[in-house]
Amino acid sequence: MKLRYTTAWVGFTAAALMATSACGAGQTAKKAADGVADNTDKIMAALTRATDRTEQLGSAEVKMSTDMGTGTPVTMNGTYSWGDGYAFDVKMDTKAAQMQQLTTSPTVRTLFVDGAYYYDIDPQASGPLKGKEWMKVDSSAIFGEQGAQALSGSAGGSPSASMKGLKYANDVDDLGKETVDGQSTTHYKAVIDQAHMGKFKEAYGDKNNLFGSMTGGGGSITMDVWVGDKDLPVRMTQKFGKATVTMDFEKFGATAAVKAPPAAQVGDVTEEIKKANEQQG
Repeated sequence: MKLRYTTAWVGFTAAALMATSACGAGQTAKKAADGVADNTDKIMAALTRATDRTEQLGSAEVKMSTDMGTGTPVTMNGTYSWGDGYAFDVKMDTKAAQMQQLTTSPTVRTLFVDGAYYYDIDPQASGPLKGKEWMKVDSSAIFGEQGAQALSGSAGGSPSASMKGLKYANDVDDLGKETVDGQSTTHYKAVIDQAHMGKFKEAYGDKNNLFGSMTGGGGSITMDVWVGDKDLPVRMTQKFGKATVTMDFEKFGATAAVKAPPAAQVGDVTEEIKKANEQQG
């Protein structure tokens, strides 16, 4: 079992929403936001309304695609929750995620709960996954200890945190009306530069961890957000390094709670992943 490649792909796709966790960027970013030109006030007001509505509803059903520019994009769909801590429960394409060695199912159910990723796999014949139905990887194996601590928090890398990051953008544009998923939306584009990336910079800028090495690093995050008539995002696209993440929102609120699998069914490969990454570093 090639843990580095198998888990790196899945860990990356699961962690992709961390990209715009620019919350807590500090007073420098706040001053930059305060100094925006008058003609951007309307844009920022619209994005603030969308951010507040997203945070208030606490969860959403989504469809998501992660493209690293090196092969078939990994698609996922399921539930993301941020009202009571960041969590998700999604299914992803097994082949695109290069998880064929761990399951014969065409899709892999993936959970994120309390800072750890869980992947629904076939019980293995030996090793830490022998007889286990779930593989666990702590987020520190993806981001490193410092990066995982920087990105921890009640909302983590949720869509709510991504929307909050928009207020630190140093360049925003209103690209006009567009129809997305059959809905009339306004398309906004924003760039968050290296100086205003906040806590995410500690994970994103470190190529010594899996996430940094796979995204290729980078000096900014570009976000496109399509906001519908209910002041809610219909689609969000994030570009960072060589990665592009696209998320379509199907429904907000009233989603089921996400819980970790029973401990007896879980095999933890966090340390194995860390060792494999060190050997490759």
